[in-house]
Amino acid sequence: MQALQGIKIIDLSRALSGPFCSMALADMGADVIKVESGPCGDMSRSWGPFDRGVSTYYLSCNRNKRGICLDLRNPQGLATLQTLIDGADVVIENFKPGTMAAMGLGYDVLSARNPRLVLGSINAFGADGPLSSWPGFDQIAQGYSGMMSLTGFADGDPTRTGTAIGDMSSGMWLTSAILAALLERERTGCGQHVGSSLLASLVGMLSVHGQRYLSLGEIPQRTGNAHSVIAPYGVFETADGPLNLAPITADMWLRLCQLLDVPELPDDPRFASNEARVAHRDELKVLLEARLKTRSKREWSALFTDAGLPAGPIHTLDEVFADPQVLHCRLVETTEHPTLGALRQVVTPVSSYGAAADAPVTRRAPPALGEHTVEVLRQAGFGQAAIDALLASKVAHQSAAPMAEAA
Repeated sequence: MQALQGIKIIDLSRALSGPFCSMALADMGADVIKVESGPCGDMSRSWGPFDRGVSTYYLSCNRNKRGICLDLRNPQGLATLQTLIDGADVVIENFKPGTMAAMGLGYDVLSARNPRLVLGSINAFGADGPLSSWPGFDQIAQGYSGMMSLTGFADGDPTRTGTAIGDMSSGMWLTSAILAALLERERTGCGQHVGSSLLASLVGMLSVHGQRYLSLGEIPQRTGNAHSVIAPYGVFETADGPLNLAPITADMWLRLCQLLDVPELPDDPRFASNEARVAHRDELKVLLEARLKTRSKREWSALFTDAGLPAGPIHTLDEVFADPQVLHCRLVETTEHPTLGALRQVVTPVSSYGAAADAPVTRRAPPALGEHTVEVLRQAGFGQAAIDALLASKVAHQSAAPMAEAA
């Protein structure tokens, strides 16, 4: 899918939320220019673990971008950035609220020079309000939003999700907002300032739990891997590891008992109704696992799904990336990195059917710091003498060994 070809994006964001958003837009065909402030660049470049000196954190969210390095503390660097923004369709930033204005790059200034510009912002707790100045760390927002209060076991601590869901969900929401703003620009001719926050995106994902409180005043409690109102539902041990099982209807419950050869359970008063099974879920789990431990998780998954019961093995990542369905869906692509060689990456999970279905998503490996500085400046109209002066004064930096674009 290359629907955004011809759209130029200046990406000022760092770490994960903004770069995740701009990578999704780059995967859709936009020309994303990642602007990093010298001399160290994006803070994620220093976050491990490392693959032969290259941050895997940085690699995970910066493909398909061109990279430029400017000294944004230098007035000349800011003036150079302003020139790039003048020719852009979108700017993405995830600074603390007020930082862009302090840099002389507030939306009022940018839109006066470029009325069609869309500015996309991500912050931690909102653009204004009593917490707007709080720094944006995913786990802090997960706790503040109530998401952690729903995650984990009843007798354990509140637990964050295994991935930075606040960063990534805010990046996804901003992607949607930018696409909507670009579509509206086609009708009005004007850009606009759109945004999201880690807090808003996480509260927006509370879903039925949030509605349960708003409608009934009930505060949901942590239930671990069990469903709060359905049983059996959740994680069960087999002969070689855990699987998820979700027989959510009365008919599915009866079929489960038949497959596991425990026909007596539906008549047991402890398990005769869903409400009774929820009340006695721990006892039921022991009885079901006694049967489930006679076969492997994949054997049971096949038997259950053939019988119309929702089930599936719980994979470790080595199993995920060797799984036939994951391979068939082309969720991993390989591009050529000049120092790492063949680089495998998880693609943006959006499918395009028809003639473009086989086209690779990955066009470029994540850029080195300042890899495309000269190229971008030249395309923005800077002459060679001006470029040389910026490089000589260290206002701009060009990497010594630029990376070749992936075929």
